[in-house]
Order: sequence, then C-alpha cells, then structure tokens
Amino acid sequence: MRILIAILSGAALACSAALTAAAAPPASPAPPAEPSSAVGFTWPLVPPPAVARPFEAPDSAFGPGHRGVDLVGDPGQPVLAAANGVVVHAGWLVDREVVSVEHDGGLRTSYEPVVPAVAAGDRVARGQVIGHLEPGHPGCANRACLHWGLREGERYRDPLELVSPGRVRLLPW
Repeated sequence: MRILIAILSGAALACSAALTAAAAPPASPAPPAEPSSAVGFTWPLVPPPAVARPFEAPDSAFGPGHRGVDLVGDPGQPVLAAANGVVVHAGWLVDREVVSVEHDGGLRTSYEPVVPAVAAGDRVARGQVIGHLEPGHPGCANRACLHWGLREGERYRDPLELVSPGRVRLLPW
C-alpha cells in the first residue's frame, strides 16, 4: 500500500509539472542579430561616403585586385577609427602615409592617404579621429579618396561588410 501511495504521489507531481510547463507562456523569440555597424564597426568618414571604387578580391596573394574600397571625401576631413583597437602602424609606407589598426578577432583595418593623429601602440576607440585625409590617392577622380582596407589574418576582405551593406552607393568607375 505504501508503495502504491508513493507511486501515485510521484505521478501526481509529474502531471502537475507537465501542466505548469504547458500553461507557461511561450518563450519570446530571440531578437534579430544587430548589423555589424551596431556591434563595433562604423564608417571611417562622416557622413557615410559614396564608394568611388569597390573591393576586388585578388585571385592569388600577389595577383591583381583592389584590396579595399575608395571612399569619396574632402582634403583635411577627419578619418575615424572604424572600431576599438590598437594602432600598429602610423606613418610613411612606400609613398604615402598610412594608419593601420588591429581589432579584436584578428581583423586589421588600414586607412590611406592619411596624415596620422595617432602613433603606433596607441589604443583608439570607435569613432576617434586617427588622422586627416590627404588628396592624391592614385586613381581617385575626386578631390580626395580614402582607401579603406580590411584584412583577417592574411586574407583581404571587403571592408563594406563591416558597415550596413544595404547602404553602399557606387559611383561610375
């Protein structure tokens, strides 16, 4: 008899738990993923610029391509860090001044031609001025273009992936 009561009590508890779970409101769906720009990256020029020349991935490590995008700007315009990071280069590289910033997750952004306002080793915050745009970027038909590059390890990526991809404006090439 005691065994029968224990079994019935256990069954009653199991039914009660099942009814409580069934009566509970359904869990709300997970919120949609935020766009890249909301989770750490933003445009390096304000307002968001037109794209003068898009990214063209190279076929091989030394093959032709355009390893970044050219963004239309104005001479002297502030260039902003696209995200928090550490400056790994700020100065001359071959024939122009370049700023490169290392970000979390193995991403590195580069900005050229830019008169640096930062130095290697500086920590920068998203939206912080890292330099000022210079005219004279090769192939730029505008008064000034910022070449904005992105690498993940050794692989070049399109930096426009970091900002709202639906708002890209291309100019005639």
